[in-house]
Amino acid sequence: MPDNHEYIKYHPRWHRTPIPVFWWIQKWVYIKFILRELTSIAVMSFALVLLFHVRALIQGPQAYSDLTELLSTPISLILHSIALISLLYHSITWFSLAPKALTVRIGKWRIPDQLIIGMNMLAWIFISFVIGWLMVTM
Repeated sequence: MPDNHEYIKYHPRWHRTPIPVFWWIQKWVYIKFILRELTSIAVMSFALVLLFHVRALIQGPQAYSDLTELLSTPISLILHSIALISLLYHSITWFSLAPKALTVRIGKWRIPDQLIIGMNMLAWIFISFVIGWLMVTM
């Protein structure tokens, strides 16, 4: 043993169970969890595209025209379609988690989970419809 290291007698060894890289493939619940976490990449990409839109609007009509031309390429449309599907999955699973994070009681009566999920979905659809209607009519 080297002289420059201090030896501690009976020092416990760390016990770490080795975890394989693809641990999440073992159960369908884990796969859904990992897929939901990966959809955050789609959320980030849509946020970045929104920021690029704002930057192009600030820079002027030519920059905005260039951005819309870039975003109308077939590859961009395919990527945005995949991102849209990912965002829909992310949103649906997020609303499905709401009853676990929020317990609503009226007196001693607990509002059922399905009612909370349904109300969230209806609000989401209504707000999406209003925003879409405003975009089309303006």
